[in-house]
Amino acid sequence: MKASEVHELGAEQLESRLGELQEELFNLRFQFATRQLTNTSRIRQVRRDIARIRTRQRVLGGASGPQLSGARR
Repeated sequence: MKASEVHELGAEQLESRLGELQEELFNLRFQFATRQLTNTSRIRQVRRDIARIRTRQRVLGGASGPQLSGARR
């Protein structure tokens, strides 16, 4: 999934796609653990797609995640 495809999706579509990708990632990890997975690069692709969707949700939602600051404690 390209970033341009993610930008075209609405909030509800992002939620449903995120659920699908998380389920796919679970299945891929299960296949990997049981040595049934032939295309191991698919795990990386799915993880990146999940990150793209979560980033887009954060942008649409107004950055409701933890804020990073330049100062360290």
